[in-house]
Formats: sequence, C-alpha cells, structure tokens
Amino acid sequence: MGAAAAGAGSPPAAAAASRLIDYAAHQIPAHHIRAAGYAGVVNYVSLSRPGTSFGAKPITRPYAESLARAGLVIVSNYQYGKPGGSAPSDFTRGFAGGVADARTAWQLHTAAGGGRSAPVFFSIDEDISRDTWSSVALQWFRGINSVLGVQRTGIYAGIDACHWAAVDGVIGNSRTPGRVWAWQTKAWSGNRIHPNAVLYQRVVATASNPGPLVGGYEVDVNDVLAQDCGQWNLHP
Repeated sequence: MGAAAAGAGSPPAAAAASRLIDYAAHQIPAHHIRAAGYAGVVNYVSLSRPGTSFGAKPITRPYAESLARAGLVIVSNYQYGKPGGSAPSDFTRGFAGGVADARTAWQLHTAAGGGRSAPVFFSIDEDISRDTWSSVALQWFRGINSVLGVQRTGIYAGIDACHWAAVDGVIGNSRTPGRVWAWQTKAWSGNRIHPNAVLYQRVVATASNPGPLVGGYEVDVNDVLAQDCGQWNLHP
C-alpha cells in the first residue's frame, strides 16, 4: 500500500493483508505507526464537537505529509456528531445537512492534501433500522452526493447500513473489482463481513474492551479488504 507502488500505478498484492488504524484523541507520530506494523491510517476530515478537543480532528497538512514521508497511506473519514454527544448524529441532519457536511469534509480533506478523486467515508456510528435508513439517513447521503458525487462518497457503518448504501447507489466503487466504498465496523454486524466492503473495523476500542496502544495511545484496528480502499495516494 506504499506510495512508491501507487506511483507506479500498480497497488501491491500484499494490500489485502494490511491493517490501518483510526484514532481521534492525538496525532500519533508516523514512526510509532510504522514500528507497530500498520500500513496507514483512517483520519478525520471533520472538526471536534462542541466541548471536545480531539488532537487528530481534523487531519492537518503537516501531519499528513509526515505520514506520507514514512510510507503510510491515508483514508479520509467524516464524523462530527455522535449519539448522546454535544452534537447529534450527522445522518439525522437531512439533505441540507449532507450538503453542509460534504462541503466541510471536502474543504478539510483538500486542505490537508487529500487526493482529488479520493472518497470520504461518512459515519453512521450507531445501529439503525431499515426505516431509519430510508427515511432519514438516505436523505443525508443524497445531500452528500449532490456535492461530492456518488464516486467520492463512502460509508462507515455496521453491515446492514453498508448494504443499504450500496443497494441504494449512494456510495462509489473501488478500483478493486466487486468492492464499494464501505468501511464496515464489527459493531452491529453479528460477526458477518460484507463481501463488498473495502475496510473492516475488527478492533473497536471501548472501556470494557481496550484497543492496542500505538505510541502510547489507544487505537481501533481495521483490516484492509481491497487493494484500493480509498487511500489518497491511489486517488490523486
């Protein structure tokens, strides 16, 4: 998944065995990520919610450049609100909210040096029903699509919402055949992995189930399921 292979136009065959980490609290130095054996990061292109101050939200250009220099890849994710947080879940904000969130995400993504054709994964960080998807979340994604287009839109969610997003045509396609911009979390997925996802969040750090430490900070861990999982260096 390294920059050299991407520059040559041929993603390495080992990509499917790679792992990425995601985290919000701190900008973990690149050398710690490399030393821990990870291929890169999923990092936020969103701001911290009111009353919070996450060091890794949003990703900055100097930090992104330090990761790239170390041969690490970057995938963009947007999440501002959270269930029970100081801002409501983003997907509840409707079409207009999707438009606003997409504009913010793209401004932060490009300011940090993100690829112009790279996707942004937008988060549904809770378990939702099919009715909630169809009546609420889908409208948010349509708003996102109106700004970014379907091909630059991805989803982070449990397996069902990933499936609905793919079926309803609001997320784009990976260059890896048969894969779509679905970053699936193990939460709300019942030990199932969607056959078309590009990333699978295998370790979700919680108080009762801590994640591994990288550079002294707790992280989530994601399996890379496709050579093209939306990393910036494949989507200049």
